[in-house]
Amino acid sequence: MHKMPRIWLDYCQFLAEQGRITRTRRTFDRALRALPITQHRRLWPPYLSFVRRHPLPETAVRVFRRFLKLCPEEAEQYVSYLRSVGRLDEAAQVLARLVNDERFVSRQGKSNYQLWQELCELLSQHPDRVRSLDAGGIIRGGLTRFTDQRGRLWGALADCYVRCGHLEKVFDSYARFEESVIGALLDTQAQLGRGQDGEVELELRLARFERLMARRPLLLNSVLLRQNPHNVHEWHKRVALHQGQPDKIIQTFTEAVRTVDPQRATGRPHELWVAFARFYEDNGQLDDARSILSRATRVRFRRVEDLAAVWCEFGELELRHQRHQEALAVLRKATALPAKRAEYFDSSEPVQNRLYKSLRVWSMLADLEESLGTFQSTRAVYERILDLRIATPQIIINYALLLEEHGRFEDSFKAYERGIALFRWPHVGDLWLTYLSKFVARYGGRKLERARDLFEQALDGCPPQHAKTIYLLYARLEEQYGLARRAMAVYERGTRAVPPAQQSDMFHIYIRRAAELFGVTHTRPIYQRAIEVLGDDAARELCLRFADMECKLGEVDRARAIYTYCSQICDPRITGAFWQTWKEFEIRHGNEDTIREMLRIKRSVQATYNTQVNFMASQMLKVSGSATGTGEARQGQGRARGRAQVRQGARGRRHRHGAGHR
Repeated sequence: MHKMPRIWLDYCQFLAEQGRITRTRRTFDRALRALPITQHRRLWPPYLSFVRRHPLPETAVRVFRRFLKLCPEEAEQYVSYLRSVGRLDEAAQVLARLVNDERFVSRQGKSNYQLWQELCELLSQHPDRVRSLDAGGIIRGGLTRFTDQRGRLWGALADCYVRCGHLEKVFDSYARFEESVIGALLDTQAQLGRGQDGEVELELRLARFERLMARRPLLLNSVLLRQNPHNVHEWHKRVALHQGQPDKIIQTFTEAVRTVDPQRATGRPHELWVAFARFYEDNGQLDDARSILSRATRVRFRRVEDLAAVWCEFGELELRHQRHQEALAVLRKATALPAKRAEYFDSSEPVQNRLYKSLRVWSMLADLEESLGTFQSTRAVYERILDLRIATPQIIINYALLLEEHGRFEDSFKAYERGIALFRWPHVGDLWLTYLSKFVARYGGRKLERARDLFEQALDGCPPQHAKTIYLLYARLEEQYGLARRAMAVYERGTRAVPPAQQSDMFHIYIRRAAELFGVTHTRPIYQRAIEVLGDDAARELCLRFADMECKLGEVDRARAIYTYCSQICDPRITGAFWQTWKEFEIRHGNEDTIREMLRIKRSVQATYNTQVNFMASQMLKVSGSATGTGEARQGQGRARGRAQVRQGARGRRHRHGAGHR
């Protein structure tokens, strides 16, 4: 009896009451396939009622789409369901199709304008959720289509722009509405004649439009502040809009500091208080400015730095008006210990309980004490900063220089040591350099062992990138006040301690100082070690310098041996300057045999590099990724074998050449 709709309806109702969602849906689909299409209208109402009752919007949407293929006139029912489940984008698309379909007749008795109004309402109230349609374009199209409803449509368009955040377009819509009203009045007067009442209304409209255009920035600012009354930047813009109106400015500042919640503010709320005080100061009302800043110091800002900025502005206010002692009193009050101390980053405590650890306030107080106070009061401030452990390396250096200016050299050295104990590398680097320079300048060689201990302490744990300057200072100390042998040892340590990028400079300094202190012959082992340690480019440069030195000393054989050694890292296609230098050397100091030997070595080295290039090219033809890594390893082995063959050939020819001479 599969053609009997009554049995299908009872069966589907029986399954639906059991909550068997999937089985019920499949049974409804079987019924639709089994029954003729003339009987489908009896199945669709219970089917749609069933999918609406269960929280499966995707399933219901698919069922509704199938239903609309049979009954497109029921699209309003589909729109109602889409709005109930929050699928507003698709609801707007369906409504737009209904509005554009002139043959559509609403089952609910709605006119085309009512459907259009419903669409405009949906677009204006939810522009952020209806992405597939141009809300502004659709509403503007209605302005030309429904001329008798322009006011309502302009309002809907403005609402849409407000919700989208396009405040400039809101004002433009308002201005165009006023222009349309003025245009309508002008057309009416042109058709019916000029009447006194009409002229008065037109003048009022024109005056209203001009006032609207004049208030445009202020209106936009008001809308933004209604959206976010805690926007500090917009409050500053509002004050600027009232430029030249002191009463309005005071009223705006008062409203701003009363409205803005520092915990929710966008921007820096303390700037409102500072700008308010500056306004009174610029107008000569210093007592009012002090009153504003005094109130600001009691505000519970979100960050300690905001409160610190208020106190510093308070002190600068007094300084600008030559009230030095009052400025000192303000900063001393700001740095006084609170009744309840709290950690600087403990956000659960008010900022007033954490201000005593603000370095900004302490730094300004230290500067004022140095300029206006006594040595003892300034020293007490620096000691407090050190005790609170909020000092920076620059604070330590300033304190030590203050003590040095007053002849307290040992106290200044103790300040450096206290600062060094507070910091780690790399922040402690400037402290060490300043300390070591000051100590050496003060005592010279009188406390040499102590100076050596300080340098060793500085180098203990020093990162390689910061070691070069300390080693140079250490070596200079030994050169001036210690032993040259110890200075050479320091240079040697420095060449090992610095990073590879600085080794070349360190070796150059080492060689130059060794030549000046012990003579050029003492630099030979330094050259040899440098050539072994440095990269090819730096080693090639040192080889040329080394060979030039040996040539000046008359050691031609030594120079030739250096050129031969260096040739192994000089590709003739790239380092033509090296081979030209060697050739000029052989022309000056060699003979036909030595020149022939140089050319043979050049061909051998070139063949070695060519072999390496050919080998690399053959390896690149292989498709395996792992073969690439293997090729690189074999390339290195080939380079090593090539160099060994060149050295072996050079030694054999030199041996045969020597035997012939003998």
